[in-house]
Amino acid sequence: MAIQKEPGQKGVNWSNIAVGAIMNMVTTLGQPLEVLKTQMAANRSQTMLEATRSVWARGGVAGFFQGLIPWAWIEASTKGAVLLFTASEIEDTCARMGVHPFFAGLAGGCGGGIAQAYATMGFTTCMKTVEITRHKEAAAGVQRSTFQVFMDIYRKEGIRGVNKGVNAVAVRQCTNWGSRMGFARLAENSIRKARGKGEDEKLGTMDKILASTIGGALATWNQPIEVVRVEMQSMAKATENVNRPQKLTVFNTLAFIYKENGIKGLYRGVTPRIGLGIWQTVCMVSFADYVKAWVKGRQ
Repeated sequence: MAIQKEPGQKGVNWSNIAVGAIMNMVTTLGQPLEVLKTQMAANRSQTMLEATRSVWARGGVAGFFQGLIPWAWIEASTKGAVLLFTASEIEDTCARMGVHPFFAGLAGGCGGGIAQAYATMGFTTCMKTVEITRHKEAAAGVQRSTFQVFMDIYRKEGIRGVNKGVNAVAVRQCTNWGSRMGFARLAENSIRKARGKGEDEKLGTMDKILASTIGGALATWNQPIEVVRVEMQSMAKATENVNRPQKLTVFNTLAFIYKENGIKGLYRGVTPRIGLGIWQTVCMVSFADYVKAWVKGRQ
């Protein structure tokens, strides 16, 4: 049993680097959900309405797009290029070996997620956090440029400080894209069977979108990892809670959040993340399949 083979998935396809960069730029239209998700994960006592009001108070509509330009765009283009290229190659290799579509998508997503985390996301995620932190400080009357905030981190903690939380990011991205692509391919396979289509027959656009919607929604099971990542990268909490570990790791941060906020604290921000996950999966799985096929056809 093999995955649905798109023309753009045969052989080493370097054009997938460009396709991934472009398609992941499209996903930044979901930046308001990203900001809201991060606000709720960092402030775990807030409801969605309270988080929305907090973000609005920081700058109105512009508050929901903090960190978008240039860092979210830089992050999106670079991590999208790495993700789609790596995931496509792994998934295609698994397909040629006769691996079930779910496991092929799972392997591709996990490999792509890990690659993008360590290759690009440590620095760019830090810079997005710096930008949001700078806006929060400005609202409190402290004026510092993005570069000044970044250099303070670098002087105090060096390159490790810049890449703080990158292991949590790698775990998150591995489970994120492994789940999204795996569940999306599984849903595609189930829909194909329900429609009475053969394994190599293409699905309609709405069926592809439905499959990606299912994959994106189910992939939010790992929200605790996202909450841990936000807590580890938070630069405004170092002295706020005496119980907060001075040297954060994935595991002691998880234990700290659970002790402070219980199981609900580990799932703060999951609602906007469901919306964000669906949008990103539709772009990077369904739409990307069509773009890869179009590019291959042009070649």
